Amino acid sequence: MTPDPHDDSPSDPSDSPPGPADTGTGDAEPAPEAGRRRRSLRLTVPGCWGALLLACLSFTPSLLPRGGVLQGLIAGISAAIGYGLGVIAAYVWRAFADREARSPSRRTWQVLLIGAIVLFGVSFGLGQYWQHEIRQLMGVTEYSVPATVACPFVAALVFLLLLLAGRGLRRLYRWVARRLRRWVGPRAARAVGWIVVAGLAWAVVSGVLLSGLVNGANQAFSVRDKETPEGVHQPTSPLRSGGPGSLVPWDSLGREGRAFTGKGPTAADIGALTHRPAREPVRAYAGLATTDDTEARAQRAVADLERAGGFERANLLVVTTTGSGWVDPAAVDSFEYLGNGDSATVAMQYSYLPSWLSYLVDQSKARAAGRDLFDAVYDVWSQLPQDRRPRLFVAGESLGSFGGETAFSGEADLRIRTAGTLFAGPPNFNALFRDFSDHRDPGSPEIEPVYKDGRTVRFTDDPAAGIPPKDAPWNGTRVLYLMHPSDPIVWWSPDLAFTEPDWIGEAPGRDVLDTMVWIPFVTFWQVTADLPFSTGVPDGHGHRYKAAYVDGWNTVMRPSGFTPQDLDRLRAVVEANG
Repeated sequence: MTPDPHDDSPSDPSDSPPGPADTGTGDAEPAPEAGRRRRSLRLTVPGCWGALLLACLSFTPSLLPRGGVLQGLIAGISAAIGYGLGVIAAYVWRAFADREARSPSRRTWQVLLIGAIVLFGVSFGLGQYWQHEIRQLMGVTEYSVPATVACPFVAALVFLLLLLAGRGLRRLYRWVARRLRRWVGPRAARAVGWIVVAGLAWAVVSGVLLSGLVNGANQAFSVRDKETPEGVHQPTSPLRSGGPGSLVPWDSLGREGRAFTGKGPTAADIGALTHRPAREPVRAYAGLATTDDTEARAQRAVADLERAGGFERANLLVVTTTGSGWVDPAAVDSFEYLGNGDSATVAMQYSYLPSWLSYLVDQSKARAAGRDLFDAVYDVWSQLPQDRRPRLFVAGESLGSFGGETAFSGEADLRIRTAGTLFAGPPNFNALFRDFSDHRDPGSPEIEPVYKDGRTVRFTDDPAAGIPPKDAPWNGTRVLYLMHPSDPIVWWSPDLAFTEPDWIGEAPGRDVLDTMVWIPFVTFWQVTADLPFSTGVPDGHGHRYKAAYVDGWNTVMRPSGFTPQDLDRLRAVVEANG
């Protein structure tokens, strides 16, 4: 690659009218193809220093351990951002100094090369050390040497592709601006040119790439939704949707709905753990194929719940699912064991997409599902005599907690209309979660906030270790949020690109390194890259909530007759089944 101090200058060649043989490169005669390729690969010294700085900073620790390929992707994106920032900084400095760009000397490039080798090498080594520390913190043993070796090459490839894409957009802008100058002045041509190119790029990314990805994923996962998980069979109990007498056909439940109603503890399983007579739990569900309308689907699920006698149980749980209709077995199994089987659970599907993709594109569907399902349940429940109403609980994990929150206006509404709530791994954009966290009591950290002395709503990453404030009474309805300090679903936000959040500036949680710092742009891409791998860590870290459901429901439901030994055995059962 040949250095060119002018190649990445934001200046616009359209300031000079093009000659008759102008090719758009600034030369009077068309350049050979090889010459154009060399110019497209030229780099500037300020851009290279910016790329080097952000690439090195990308090795700082994030929330989860990451492999070499993923680290290379983050380093490449960070380097491309750094290159652009370096070029812009140099351009602004030259504007204030009122001088043109100067050709860098050979010594300048030698200093850059030596600095790159030293700084990148040190950062790479420190990055491996930090990753080792995170793996030890979470008990992760998986490590790939080839992937680690591939990291710098992946970073270089990603950086090169993004650089070429950026320069392609710049050349398109110059072409548009030159043609606009036939009708408008140069300043208007430049402004309109940028608007046209930026709008076109946005339309391609959001309208073509994103829509194509979503549509393709919808088709692929709709086919998968017709499958039945291995080991799952149609229930023979009338207490389950899809079983005898059910108002919801087995084939309409979807893959996750069949897993939900076709599995779960029986009365014998529950009695074996509690050493008491137990009842067979009720499970009602409606899949996407049940009906097209969300409200009608909720009504069908509740009708099947009522048919199975769900409103005659002591405990009734409304679950908003995640993405493809998945309900965490740990959440419902724990609820049923702690209720000694005298319980009913209702849920419904609102998407074909997996949780991480639904998290990005199906928020409105989750909102509608959570609101419509709870309203349908509450409409029947509220008409029952008060002495015959079951205790009404709400639960949701990840996007399910987002949907579950939408049925309520705030703390008072949760306290009045439910007997208890358990939300796990709430996304950062949850309205109630953000309100409770942003208005937390002074002195309480964001990773474990205290809201209004914990009178109704509380937060914890480990309910077995105690929930702050430990010395304050917690009477009446209990609303509990489970959230791990290392869960990227909880902490990801677009604001990470430009603003340092409190959870990084404060003391870190038990499974986050204290060397994690906030870096503009870099931290955003680090946490973004953590999202798809948030469940690829052991239970108790990231977005894995299994054993925590046992102690969480024990806290919210306050069942009688369960000893610490019973809870230990229940955690083992839940972890084995999850």
